Amino acid sequence: MTMRAPNGDDTSRLSPPAVSNPPEPPACNSGGIRLRAVTVGLDTDVGQAFVVDCARNTEGLLSDREIKVKYELSEDDWQRLADNTPLHHAVRAERERRIQNGDAPKEAAQRHFAKAPNVLNRILTDEQIAPRHRIEAARELRQVAGSGPAPPGSGEKFVITINLGGDEKFVFEKNVVPLDPTPIDDGEL
Repeated sequence: MTMRAPNGDDTSRLSPPAVSNPPEPPACNSGGIRLRAVTVGLDTDVGQAFVVDCARNTEGLLSDREIKVKYELSEDDWQRLADNTPLHHAVRAERERRIQNGDAPKEAAQRHFAKAPNVLNRILTDEQIAPRHRIEAARELRQVAGSGPAPPGSGEKFVITINLGGDEKFVFEKNVVPLDPTPIDDGEL
């Protein structure tokens, strides 16, 4: 069977029409980003999460690799982000917000604190370090290791020592327990 074009030409010998790839998403500088092969707006939940992670990246809390893996970004996608002006503005604003409300320093401190047990362990096990420092390291490790609430009676202790001279001392020790505030009864309901 011969196929004819409307003008009467034989089209059977023509190559089939080329299958076109889907159109490219809008350019990244239009307020969208391409993540996991889908274009999302910066104002969506996924877009906002990406902006927060990029801000954390600029703070040194996430590496480039972690972001690439999390959002399945190719090297080309990663390079295209460099030309995305709305993304840059959003990341800058998010970084400022995180600094202003304390999220950035708090998260940075948590990351640094996570290293404390290793440092304390090195101090504790190093024979070259003074015993006093090793004992302090052991106390800190014990405190860090305790994840539950403190047992009753393990709160702060208030100690008064009166040195009378010679070998005489009066020592008064009292466990400090937080008191529940009692409401003031002014006679009215």
